[in-house]
Order: sequence, then C-alpha cells, then structure tokens
Amino acid sequence: MRTHSFDPRHLLWVTVVVTTLTAAACGSGSPTTPTGGSIASVTFSGTSVTTGSTLQGTVTLTSAAGSTGATVGLSSSNPAVATVPAAVAIAGGTNAASFSVTGVASGSVTITAAMNGSSRQSSPLTVSQGPQLASMTVSPSSVVGGSNATATVTLTGSAPTGGAMVTLSSDGTAVVPATVTVTAGSTNASFTVLTQVVSGPTTATIRASYGGANAMATIALTRATVATADFGITGQQVTETCAVINNGTALDCTFNGSTSNAPGNIIAYDWTWGVTGTPRAQTTSAPVFAHPSFSCTMLPPPPIPATGSLTMTVTLKIHDDAGNVSAVTTNSGVRLLPQGSCGY
Repeated sequence: MRTHSFDPRHLLWVTVVVTTLTAAACGSGSPTTPTGGSIASVTFSGTSVTTGSTLQGTVTLTSAAGSTGATVGLSSSNPAVATVPAAVAIAGGTNAASFSVTGVASGSVTITAAMNGSSRQSSPLTVSQGPQLASMTVSPSSVVGGSNATATVTLTGSAPTGGAMVTLSSDGTAVVPATVTVTAGSTNASFTVLTQVVSGPTTATIRASYGGANAMATIALTRATVATADFGITGQQVTETCAVINNGTALDCTFNGSTSNAPGNIIAYDWTWGVTGTPRAQTTSAPVFAHPSFSCTMLPPPPIPATGSLTMTVTLKIHDDAGNVSAVTTNSGVRLLPQGSCGY
C-alpha cells in the first residue's frame, strides 16, 4: 500500500488563497476616499438678518474631509424668506466651510445641510425688514430744459454693510444713472439728473426703488428765454482732451454743443479753437462737431512743457431761427496732446 507524506507547505498555500478570497468577498462597498463622516452642525454668526443683507453661516462635519474634499448640499425651508447657495465645498483636511444667507422678506427660516445621506437642520433664523426707500427729492424742482438738477434718495434707516443700491429710471425727458448707492451707515445719496431741451413747458419724471418701496419725483422743464451756448469736449479716452492726428492736420476729439439752449430752434453753432496765434473757426448746423481740422502753425515752437501737454482754447456761440444770438462761451483749459506731430 502506497502512502503519501504530509507537506505543510501545501496547507500554507491553501490558507493564503482562502483568506484572500474571503477578504475580497466580504468588502464593505464604502467609498475609498474619506468624505468627512456626517453633518455635525449648521450655525450662523447671528440670530437674525435684515432683508437685502447677508449673514454668514457655517456647516461643520463630524470629522475632516478626505484629501479630495467634500460637497455639502444646502437648502432653505422658505426661499421666499431667505436664500442660500445650492452647495458649499469643504476643503480636504478640514471639517467646516462658510456660506452666505441672504434675507429676502420678513419671517423665520431654517437651513438644512445634507451629505452622504445624513442631514442637519439649523436653529430658526429671523429675517426682519431692512431699510427701505423713504423718499426722493429734486433740487431745483424747475429748470430750463437742457440744464441739470440734483436728486437725493433717502432711506428709512442706515444702509447695510456693502451699501444699498437704489434702482433709478426716468421717462426719457430726463436722464439718470441706472443705480445710485447709499454707502454703508448712511441714509441718503445724491445723483445728477440731466434734462432734455424742450420746445415748451414739460414735466420730467424720475423714479427710484429699493427694499420693496418706490418713490417718484418730477421736474418742471421750461423753454429758454435767452440763447445760451454750452458745450463739452470728449477725447478718445478722457474728457476735455484733444490729440493731434494725421500728421498735424486734425484733432482726435469731439466738440458737443447739444446742451445749448435758445428760445427758437438753434440753426448755427459758431466754433473757434486754437493754441497760439489766429484760431481756426467753423460754423456747423448740428451741435456735434467731430475731428476739427488743425495745423502745425497753430502750435508754439517745441519743446513740449513738462506737463506733457499744451493748452487749447475753444469757444462757442449759437444762433436760433428767431434771431437770438448767445454770448460766447469759452473753455480755455482744454488739454492738447501733440503725440509726436509737428516736431514735438
């Protein structure tokens, strides 16, 4: 009868194989990258926030997020009262992150954070009414069309951190900026109202809105009783500045006399401009005069002053169809940049 000797190495090999297969079959299926466990808390830097303002919230995990970080979902129990971002990212190796809660309307709200099937709800947060627009005034309340007025918006309380952005609009007879900001801690802010030239008595209307409240103001516009010349100068990048171009034969700027007024219809704009010697002169039928002609003989000899520019004088006189003629309006502080032309 044949006998077989026992070799302990065979038992070792079987043991290793069985152990390995058993370990593979019994794996938990959990993510291989730690995600920071579950939500520990959702807290705020205060117990209340006003409408239009923000409050800092913080979500904290029970343990640090893994190397790739963790994303926590956020939701408000009533978005009509307060809103939060849809999610907040927690950096790897840390266990907390901040987010902003924005007050929308008066009421109470809770914020819920959720991750990996766990969630945590915050304590109730109170949202109270913040400052609203109280009024808007204009001074003067009556101007000649084409003139400017100053409007002031006033809030019911101090503007919050970051300021209060008041929305503005007009009926087109007046021109206002899209918004004006009341700085944090202040209750009012002013802005300029540009009015249009009118052919007869007209009322311009401007409107403002903030914090759910609205205000309106009117400006009485009248037609001019005397002819008045008024103009501005715009350069390529800055106002009140002209640059010499085309080898010294033209200026890169625009003269604009559209803010001039007269009892009748303005039919002529008499312009002059120069630096030294006899100035150039030209009459236009339209108020906007772009790229006026120029000559190197209109400049003093080089070098250019240390300021880097010369000074040019521009004048305007207007005529209307009723025979009215304005006085000459002069701007003697226009900057002129030779830009390497005319030997400079």
